[in-house]
Formats: sequence, C-alpha cells, structure tokens
Amino acid sequence: MPADLVIRGATVVTETGADLADIAIEGETITAVGKDVAGAETEINAEGLTIFPGMIDVHLHFNEPGRADWEGATTGSRALAAGGGTAFFDMPLNSTPCTVNKIAFERKHAALAQSSITDFGIWGGIIPGNLRDLADLADAGVVGFKAFMCDSGLPEFPRADDLTLYEGMQEAKKLDLVVAVHAENEEIVKGLGKRLTADNKQSIRDFLDSRPVIAEVEAIHRAAALARETGARLHIVHISSGKGVVAALQARTLGAQITIETCPHYLFFTEEDVERLAAIAKCAPPLRTEQDHTELWDRVRDGSVDIVASDHSPAPPDMKGEIFWKAWGGIAGVQSTLPVLLDSGHFERGVSLSRIAQLTATEPARRFRLPRKGSIAPGNDADLTFIDLNASYRLKPEDLYQRYKLSPYMGSGFRGSIQRTIRRGETIFHSGAFQAKTKGQFLRPTLA
Repeated sequence: MPADLVIRGATVVTETGADLADIAIEGETITAVGKDVAGAETEINAEGLTIFPGMIDVHLHFNEPGRADWEGATTGSRALAAGGGTAFFDMPLNSTPCTVNKIAFERKHAALAQSSITDFGIWGGIIPGNLRDLADLADAGVVGFKAFMCDSGLPEFPRADDLTLYEGMQEAKKLDLVVAVHAENEEIVKGLGKRLTADNKQSIRDFLDSRPVIAEVEAIHRAAALARETGARLHIVHISSGKGVVAALQARTLGAQITIETCPHYLFFTEEDVERLAAIAKCAPPLRTEQDHTELWDRVRDGSVDIVASDHSPAPPDMKGEIFWKAWGGIAGVQSTLPVLLDSGHFERGVSLSRIAQLTATEPARRFRLPRKGSIAPGNDADLTFIDLNASYRLKPEDLYQRYKLSPYMGSGFRGSIQRTIRRGETIFHSGAFQAKTKGQFLRPTLA
C-alpha cells in the first residue's frame, strides 16, 4: 500500500547523525526513512531543508484552567508549534486549581484537550498534605510530580519541606514516576531577600545577589540525597549554572537516577542582560554571570545536560511592571528554544544537529517513556520540524504567537528559520499559518 505522504530530499536529523533521506508517512505514523522511498499521492519537496524530530517541551506553564488570561493552550500551543514543538508537558502551578489532586487534573485535561493543537502531557504536584492524592494522579496519567524546594510565588502551591519531598519521593518510587524539583535553598533565598528588603536594597543587582548559585547547588545535592535514599527518579528543572550541572553529575556518580534540564534563556542571556532588559528577563533561578553562562554551555556541548526546555512562564504586561522586585518572575520564550540552540549552539559553538535533537526530542521521550515520540524512525509518530538553516531573521512582535508580545529575545537575530511543523502526520504550522484540523492528544507515560 502506498504511503499517504512522502517528504523528499531533506537532511533528516536523528540522535545519531544527519543525512539526506526521504520520509514516508501513513496516517499518523512514519513507515520508512531512507533513499528513494516509493511515491505517494501527496509529496512535499523539502530539498534544502533540515528536518528534526518534533520538539517535546517538558516544562512550561499554559495556566489552564483559571489563568488563561496569562497564557492558555489556544495561544500557547500555537506558539509552540511555530517554534517547532509538537508536544508539551504543562506544569501543575499557575493554573487554578493547581494540579495536586485528581479533580484538578480532570479540569486541566479537559481544558487542554479542547484548546491545544499539539499533543500534551500533564505534571502533577507535590505539596504538603497531598501525599494520598499522588496515586490517583498517577492513575490519571501524569508524566510525573513537580515540587518546589523554595517559595513558588503562589500560596496555593506551597513549597515542599524536606519531609514532604522525602515522602513524596517514596510514593513516586512506588508509582514509578519522575519527581521534578525546582532546586533553590529556601533559607538562603528567603533570608537574603528579607535582609535586602529591610535595608531598602531592591535594585536589580540586589535581586540577583539574593539568589546565589550556592542556593541552587545545595538544593540539588539535598534533593539527590533524598532520591538516592528512596530510589526515586529525579529530574532537576532549569539548572542555571555550570556548577549546578556539576552538582547533579556528582549525585549521579553516587547512584542518583537524575536527569538535568536547562533552559534557552540561561544559554542566551547573562545577568548583564537583566540589568538592560529589567523585569522582562526576571526569572528564578536568575540569569547568571558570563562565567556561569560559559560553563553551562560547556556542559551542554559535552553531553552532561540531558534536556533543554523553555520554562515558558508568561504573565500579563501589568505584572511585569516598573518595580522589579514585585514583578512576576518568569520568562516567556516558548518559541525560542530551537532558535537559541541553532544560533547560539550550532552556528556559534559547533553543537551538532543530532545533539540538538537529543536535547529537545529524543531524551525527553526516553526519560518520560513516550516510546513513539522523540525520533524520526519507522513505527514512530510522524512528528517533524522543517528548518531552513540558510535563512536568518530578527525577531519582531508580529513573529510571536503567544498571548502577549513580551519576550526578552525581541530584536535578537537568529540563524535557522522554522518553516513547517507536522504533528502525527498533520501539518499544524506552515510558513506563518496554522493549519491544524484536529486537536492534540493526551500523552501518558508507558510505565514499566
């Protein structure tokens, strides 16, 4: 039987290399990858383009239900698709209610299923008092459990003290699910913040000083110790520094089952950019020094970092107001992950295309047990991103499809332009237009 669609003449990127090949697709599935694939009724000439596996963004905040006025999946999933993404995992906080029990999960699932054009997974949360809810969340299909080791910024999602995190990891081990942690030491960041506020020191530089790298490093070591003791699989989100990566690697040598995530903003900006851009570049952990930035890139290039995810955390413009310390601490960058990795990684630092595929697709699918996702191979979902590596552009407000045109990347130049995104065989984005006729599907991990 002939394929429904054949894509011809592209450079196809896998986790092991990049070669000229054709791709045959039947329905939602890749059926062949190679030279001189048999013809089909519909063919796409992709000569001169490079095709990556569809990006899986394992860490973002689309805030549905309850705060879709910050960013909902209607706008957010389209922005993701325009950035080459075919799937995302929505974090449990910023939505109302937070996803800390099965009822909240069902509300989020219904909201995302109605609005998302990309496939999606859902994180559950670990907070004090919800230990008994974790099994129900696992049964509902969460990809894992997220916990904050410091104040999350939302009173309805309190930080997990050490006992809560320890017992949460014990339960996650039984349920065979990953625990993701925001790793910053609460006593350090809270204590420094209070002291600086009391001394009326609330400049941008004071904020950066209130969240030092040691707060990240210590929390990583502590979370890893709990993971080793419980046997839980641990995922450290948004590591901001090379020292943080080294701390996670040390924990791995001691037996922790740990994966390491960083974000494009830590790879593109430094603390000097925060002083230039102000609240639009405020995040936690904060952007770091040039040396930290360089060391982090070194860890990306040498294979130490496992995943790069956007941590897209938008807010309405009035929450990014003039008073820096009171501004919302999150960066909106769901469209910028691949552009940063291509421009600053591949072109500027020689990071291979296959390494970028590993960071954005292959490893996310492996770590979170999505066996049909993450690589361009027969039998897998036809999730593909077409990129013109010879095209350059400068980011303008009209290029952004997220709810608010707020981005620290605005005005930056990038090499490599995303031309088309295919999700399970269907083109959902092409040359600035959205073409999805179907909605995204819910993704649940395949448990051992």
